[in-house]
Amino acid sequence: MNDHEEDPMSEEDGSVGPPLQAPEIDAALLAELVAYLREHRPELREAWVERINEAQLLRVMSSEEVFTEMTAVYDNYVDALETGSIETLRAYARSLSERIIHRGVETHEVLGIVLLLRDVLARALFIHHQGDPDLLYRVLDAYEPAANRIAVTVGVSFVDERERVIREQQAAIRELSTPVLQVRGRLLILPIIGVLDSQRARQLTEQLLGAIQANRAKVVVIDITGVASVDVTVANHLVQTVEASRLMGASAILTGLSSGIAQTLVDLGVDLGSMRTVGDLQGGLEEAERLLGYRVIQEGDPVLAPQD
Repeated sequence: MNDHEEDPMSEEDGSVGPPLQAPEIDAALLAELVAYLREHRPELREAWVERINEAQLLRVMSSEEVFTEMTAVYDNYVDALETGSIETLRAYARSLSERIIHRGVETHEVLGIVLLLRDVLARALFIHHQGDPDLLYRVLDAYEPAANRIAVTVGVSFVDERERVIREQQAAIRELSTPVLQVRGRLLILPIIGVLDSQRARQLTEQLLGAIQANRAKVVVIDITGVASVDVTVANHLVQTVEASRLMGASAILTGLSSGIAQTLVDLGVDLGSMRTVGDLQGGLEEAERLLGYRVIQEGDPVLAPQD
């Protein structure tokens, strides 16, 4: 490549690559290739689906679903060969991924079905043109690079969608693992269970501040009974969470500190001066009620009421 030639794969975002058909393929040859694949669509599609079943791919899908989806993939595949554009195929691959990822279809299955289609069509082209070796080589030289790029496109689309689903699931799990609960008017509890790392500490702070604003909370009880250990970064983040809550107009009470965590906080030199701590959750709730001005009425069943 000389200094004046541009590499079609040098696009910064990687979204634009070389055309699907090889530069030397003429329009007539391309039209003949596409026409053949469309004319023989029923038997080629049937051979492809049979190979999919033999390889035991897409077993979570019914035969009817496989047939319908593979028909659409086949048509998009041939369209991509004809036009040299993979945008429609990419969009369909993402749509298909959305439908099948939640059902347990794995990445190797998606790559497998696309590679099987590539091989089925290549074999059909070989048989069709075996009487004219020169033409066969020209067709295969045009077909194989395009087919390989199509396989990569579908695979990447599936992986991207799978990663998106995983991120959403992880976010949902983190949210479920740090629920902010409203006990009564103006009082929230944030029970923390499990490993508390920096990322999760930031996430729970965001949730807590959002809940304080939404519920106009005045007192928040942060219970870390279920946390085995914290490091200095997380400890300082807890202090910042308490301070942020105060700035939002809510007093924070930290409960459930184990002796080990308490000793760690002292050894790490964490500033606990701004933190209100109580031994256990029950004591924290009682302290929260006191701050809110509630008291127990002794007549009849215990009832909480604000003090005068």
